[in-house]
This record gives sequence, C-alpha cells and structure tokens, in this order.
Amino acid sequence: MDQKGVREMVRLMKTQGVAEFTWKQEGVELTVKFGGYAAAAPPVIQMAPSLASGAPAAAPAAARAGAVDQKVVRAPIVGTFYRAPSPDVPVYVSVGDKVRKGQVVCIIEAMKLMNQVESDVDGVVAEILVDNGQPVQFGQELFRLSPG
Repeated sequence: MDQKGVREMVRLMKTQGVAEFTWKQEGVELTVKFGGYAAAAPPVIQMAPSLASGAPAAAPAAARAGAVDQKVVRAPIVGTFYRAPSPDVPVYVSVGDKVRKGQVVCIIEAMKLMNQVESDVDGVVAEILVDNGQPVQFGQELFRLSPG
C-alpha cells in the first residue's frame, strides 16, 4: 500500500466512523487508530519497517494476463460483502451486467452499518471476486469490469 492508499484509507475511516484498523499483507502490518471522535482526532499511523524502508510492493493483480483492459472495483472499507441489500431481493449486479459510474454494485456491512459501494467507472461486470457474506479487507478487489 502506498502513501495515497494510506491517505484514502484514513479518509474513509473518518467518514465511516471507524476507530481502529489493522492491515496485514506479506509481512507488512499497518495500524491506524483514532482517539475519541474519529472526525476530530488526528490519526496515529504505525508502519512495519519493511514498508517504511521502501521495500518493493507486490505486483498489482491487474498485471495478470487478460486483465490489462479491465477496471477493478475495490472495497473502500473493511467489513462483510453482500451482493444484495437483503436475502429476499435480487442482487445489485451479476456477471455480464452493464454498470455506470456511481451505480451501487454491492454493500459492505461494517460495525452494523450497511455501506453502499458504487462503481467509479462504466463497464460490464466480467468477474465477481468475492462470495456473498464473506469478509473483505480495505482495498480488496471485489469486481472486475471490462470496457463497454
């Protein structure tokens, strides 16, 4: 995760009222905590030495063959992924559906709050990368969208 990713995570934590978040990947650990009210307190960010020392990041998943033209919708927060607002209604999107920028594609439940996730690009759903009801991490890939 680069500095831009950390800043985006902190911004999302403030808007969602998350008090503490820990991210671990490939020997790197990042913990962000807010004291008191999240919007009023400055963040405390601790990075593992390997990330702070400029260790090379893992190659992005988009570099995989065939994914060059695809866009990715990522999880803006940590929580539980749901494809529909409730079990008795249709899912927001399925593979092959066209989506527009700003269209809700799923929800992520975090701290008993249902957070709508919107696509930030137009496209066609090529792949759904998370199963319904599964936990997701900040920045985790949820959907792959093909141009169209």
